[in-house]
Amino acid sequence: MTTTDWNPVLRGEFAKPYWQELQRFVHDERTKGPVYPPHDEVFAALHLTPLASVRCVILGQDPYHGPGQAHGLCFSVKAPTPPPPSLVNVFKELHDDLGVAIPGHGDLTAWARQGVLLLNTTLTVRAHQAASHQRRGWETFTDEVIRTVSARPDPVAFVLWGAAARRKTDLIDTDRHIVVTAPHPSPLSAHRGFFGSKPFSTINARLEAAGTAPVDWSLPAEPEP
Repeated sequence: MTTTDWNPVLRGEFAKPYWQELQRFVHDERTKGPVYPPHDEVFAALHLTPLASVRCVILGQDPYHGPGQAHGLCFSVKAPTPPPPSLVNVFKELHDDLGVAIPGHGDLTAWARQGVLLLNTTLTVRAHQAASHQRRGWETFTDEVIRTVSARPDPVAFVLWGAAARRKTDLIDTDRHIVVTAPHPSPLSAHRGFFGSKPFSTINARLEAAGTAPVDWSLPAEPEP
């Protein structure tokens, strides 16, 4: 990790045994074959969204495990990679909820730059092998990221889509922060309550009620270069 305002509050993690073991594991994995995202994008969510600017946290699970997909932001893909099915469903719900035009790309960097922390709970994955880097230590680190955001005095909206994300509720001070839940936007579960859940208008209404600026959920027609 390069120095950001996350660094002072997370620095203690880097001296712990699990972190050293995790870094050795990921390094070893990269010597054997492709690991996603690329090394310089593993911490993109923290680099693009400083702790001081976080207004909303969207939790994902694994990075995408296909070539050219993962770039360190959950649900997001860089152009020209087409949006994967879960992200297509997120865009459908966004359009139905707020009337936002569906972009021709899947790059969510614009959200990250305005305070939406797009955090996967596992930050790397072996190519074509979903969940291959789970339970190796990343969850310990990202749990600490969630606790760090929860410790902030300003209200933050935590978006927990699916059972895996909802299990993180215990890390959040729900008396001070906003928690928005729904089934995962995956095609396997989106019709069980994700569609029609109106998460984006709900987040903004609750942020505004708490005295925090809402999120501009619109995305540029063209992705960032």
